[in-house]
Amino acid sequence: MSDTPRMTEGYRILSLDDIEPVYADRQEAKLLAVRRALGITAFGTNAWLGDTGERVVPPHEEDSGNEELYIVVRGSATFTIGGAEHAAPAGTLVYIEPEQHRVAVAAEDGTIVLAVGATRGKPFTVHGWDDFTVAAGLRNAGRNEEARAALADAVAGNDEAWGLNYNLACWESLDGNPDAAFNLLRRAMELDEGEVRKWAAEDTDLDPLRDDPRWKELFG
Repeated sequence: MSDTPRMTEGYRILSLDDIEPVYADRQEAKLLAVRRALGITAFGTNAWLGDTGERVVPPHEEDSGNEELYIVVRGSATFTIGGAEHAAPAGTLVYIEPEQHRVAVAAEDGTIVLAVGATRGKPFTVHGWDDFTVAAGLRNAGRNEEARAALADAVAGNDEAWGLNYNLACWESLDGNPDAAFNLLRRAMELDEGEVRKWAAEDTDLDPLRDDPRWKELFG
C-alpha cells in the first residue's frame, strides 16, 4: 500500500484503503494515520481499522479538553461511552465531550472509524504520537531502517515535540548509540523537563545509559 496522496495545488486526495495500517496499543487496534498521510497541521484526525471483535477506538479519556467526533465510515461498531453501549452502523456520527471514557469495538469485518478532534480554546499542536505509532509499527514488523527513517523525519519536521525526541532517544539507547541518545534527551528536557523526568525514571529502554556519567549530569 502507498500512503502518498494525489497532490495538486490547494488540495490532496487519498483513499483510506491506500494508508498502510499499523498496530497501536499493544496490537489491540490498527491505526490509519490520516493526519500524517495528508500532512494536516490544523487539527487532529486519524482512523482505526478492525475486524469483528477488534477495537476501532482504543479505550481512553480526553482529559486535556479535546472534543472528538467519530464517523463510522465502513462496517459497524459498538461504542461504550461512560459505561453505556451504543450501536453505530456505517454513517453514524458520535460526538464525545472531554473526560468521557470511550472505547469502540468492530461489529463487522473491515470496519473503519474516522476520528477528528481538537482542544477547546487552544490552537492545535502536532505532538506526533501518530508519527511515532507508525514508526513503532514498522520497527515491530522488523522494518528497522524504514522505522528509524520515519521517526527521524518526524523529529526533523517537528523538533518542538518532546515526545518524538524522547522516543528517538530510547531507540538510540537500545541500538547502542549513546551520544545521539543523550543529545535527543537534552532536547526533550528543554521542551518538557517534567514529562521527560517522569518517563525516564523507570523506562527500561534507557537502562543502557544509566551508568554513563552524562546520565547524572542530565538527571541529577
